[in-house]
Order: sequence, then C-alpha cells, then structure tokens
Amino acid sequence: MSIQTTQNNNIEFIDFCAGIGGGRIGLENLGMRCVGFSEIAPSYIRTYREFFGDDETNYGNLMKIDSKDLPDFDLMIAGFPCQTFSVIGQRTGMKDYRGQIIFGLIDIMKAKNLKYFILENVKGLLNHGSGESMKIILDALDQARYKVFWKLVSSLHYGVPQMRERIYFVGVRKDLVKDGIPFEFPQPVKKPELKDYLIDAAELEFDEKKRAYETFLKYLENKYNKGKFSVEQLLKEDYLVIDTRQSDLRLYRGMVPTLRTGRHGILYVRDGKFRRLSGYESLLLQGFPKELAQKIKGKIEEVSLLSQAGNAMTVNVVEVFGKKLVDFINKI
Repeated sequence: MSIQTTQNNNIEFIDFCAGIGGGRIGLENLGMRCVGFSEIAPSYIRTYREFFGDDETNYGNLMKIDSKDLPDFDLMIAGFPCQTFSVIGQRTGMKDYRGQIIFGLIDIMKAKNLKYFILENVKGLLNHGSGESMKIILDALDQARYKVFWKLVSSLHYGVPQMRERIYFVGVRKDLVKDGIPFEFPQPVKKPELKDYLIDAAELEFDEKKRAYETFLKYLENKYNKGKFSVEQLLKEDYLVIDTRQSDLRLYRGMVPTLRTGRHGILYVRDGKFRRLSGYESLLLQGFPKELAQKIKGKIEEVSLLSQAGNAMTVNVVEVFGKKLVDFINKI
C-alpha cells in the first residue's frame, strides 16, 4: 500500500529511536524527506545502513544530543522505547531509564520549535500505573504547546495481516492549529491475503531432521496441549499459523500474532510442511517493501533480523497516519 500525495511533500523529518527505519519508509512514501536518524543499537544501525546507505547521519543517543547540532526540520517520528510499559516486560515505566526517553524527545521538540510529530508505543501504556504514565506524557506534550491526537489501532486494519496493537500520537504545535478543525483518523482497509506474505523460498522447513522438531513434539504433549493436536491434523491446512510462544499452542488463520523482539516461535504450514516464519517474511508483515526485504536477505543473522522486524514500526500504519497529518495541515 502506498498513498500518493503532492501537497506538503517538502516536510523534512528526523527518524528518532529509528530501529530499522519502518517509520521513515512510511513518511518517505508520502514524499517527505529524512535528514538524519537517531539509533544506538549496533545491529539496528547496520541494518538501517544496509537499507538506506552509509551516508546517512546518525545523531546517536538522543538523551545526549545537543539540539544545536541538529539541522532544522519540521517533524519528529519516533517509536519511543516500549519495554517499560509492555505487558511482556517488567512494566517499570517512568522509573526505568528507557521510560524517560519520551522527555528527551520532548526537550528536542521544544528546542527546535518543531511543528509536528508522530509517536508510537505499546497498548500497555494505556493502563500502566492505572493510566498515570499516559496522563504524564500527554500533560508534558500539552505543556510543550502541542495539540495531540492519539488512537489505539491494529496493523491488521491498515494493510498487513498482523495483529499488532499500538498507540499512535499525532502532534501539531498549538499556534498552527485553528479552532474547530478536526483531525480525522484513518479508516480501516480490507485485510490482505496472508499467503502473499508467507513467500520465502529459503530452506526453513521444520521437520524430523531438525532438533527443534523434537522439542515441538514434546510441546504438543505437555499438560496444556496433550490430546488437542496432532502433527497430521495441523499439516492438513495450508497457511495455518502456529504460535508456540505460550505453554498452550495457539492457532491463527489469515493473520499472524504480534511480531516482537525475542519472538521466534511462529510456525506455519505450506505445501503440507511446517515452516518457520523467516526474517524476510517478518519484514513483509511489517509493511517493508519486497525490494528492501530482499536486499537484506543473507546479510543479517536470521535471529537478529526477526528481532529487529519485531521491534519495527509498521510502515503502512505510519503512512496512513502521516497522510492524515498532511490532510490536517492542508486544512489549517
């Protein structure tokens, strides 16, 4: 999915907490221009440069950036660290260093007098600390003079067959906003066919020749799964997705569960055989274009690429929210 727009395509942005650039691609699809990025994880930086080239300026740790060293730009895109708010993590929230990064981003917004931002975080932020963390963040953005629009959405409804719930925040500097002009959130689109994403031709079959297969058979016989499933039964249904993340096996049809850092237990059936979900397929499920996903194949260790894809922003969702921001700008 690519949305065409000819208006406000002169918007320049910096890609903070960049990961491997999912947010960047979404905005570039709208004609916006990236003028730098901020990322500290060496493995992510390597992949980012494989995607976008070695000439890109990495401003490094955003908590140590002197805003005077940044070029002028219009928009900030950032999937700020979510581990401290995620139900998967320890939920330490604002007590954790990573929970403070949102305030580093706000300091940059204020120092550069930024016009716009798009931020992303996990669903768990909504109820962390009985909602207090969300309130603190929204209050801080309000005090920084931004009108903020936010919504919890699933990537499943915006162009990829992945059940990924995330909060998206769109901000516009208050002096640029006219009273009574509504921000319109993107409308859901038809879910695409899962089979168009599970297309890796690499040898990732999962069978009795693999040691992990024995572990999988034992998993089917644990106290949660015993008697519920058989290998023969599972192999009958092509594109059946099998999630072994929990003690109890979970099955999905037409979609995959949320990809995340550290999740490597997703299998699926194709041509009557079990296959592992690959890093290449994970990139496609995050909306990365095939040519970029193909470009990285074989250059990054598979386990690392799976983690990086799981931590990325969904390209399609950033793009539709970016388009709605452009529409809003054109009205004000």
